[in-house]
Amino acid sequence: MNSKKYVLVLFLLMVGLVLASVYTPTETNYEPVPVNEDKNISASDVAFHKMMDVLTHPRCLNCHPSDNVPKQGEDSHPHQFDIARGESDKGFEATKCATCHQSENNPYSGAPGAPHWSLAPHSMRWQGLNRFEIAKSMMDTERNGDRSPEEIKKHLIEDDLVLWAWEPGTNIKGEPRKLPPVSKKEFISAVEVWFESGHNIPSK
Repeated sequence: MNSKKYVLVLFLLMVGLVLASVYTPTETNYEPVPVNEDKNISASDVAFHKMMDVLTHPRCLNCHPSDNVPKQGEDSHPHQFDIARGESDKGFEATKCATCHQSENNPYSGAPGAPHWSLAPHSMRWQGLNRFEIAKSMMDTERNGDRSPEEIKKHLIEDDLVLWAWEPGTNIKGEPRKLPPVSKKEFISAVEVWFESGHNIPSK
């Protein structure tokens, strides 16, 4: 290295040292989020969101339409053949749900099936609601068929139609339907935790 380059490098090093000595880091407005020491509340919130990840999935919402038309597929499009709610939420005389939807999936036609296949009552319409509004609707006795918390819990973890979400079979093209983002075991556990901890709906 010639003398000119040596002097230049030395000069740059000295400038860097001077700037470093006078630099003061800028303080931020960051404040650590306080950790809630009440483990029951924390566990309840975690369980709530895990439960709602399932209840807001098309496997559930497609049978909780905001109108009288069942929905299908991952994009929740209207049911083919102009199917509508009809009597007792099970279709009309000539187009009853049970005509195609038997007690189990049909791998040949692609028609899904589970016991007592039907739409949820119109009072339990969930499409278009957020997870907090859905939870309020689910727990409201004026909308849920006057069911108690224990009855709602049992419905969620034992009803074959609810649990069908994890055994949805294949569509008419032979393609497997998508499962909810939470496993059945995790869902059941989350439901139990949420109800046993007081079934409180988080504010956000």
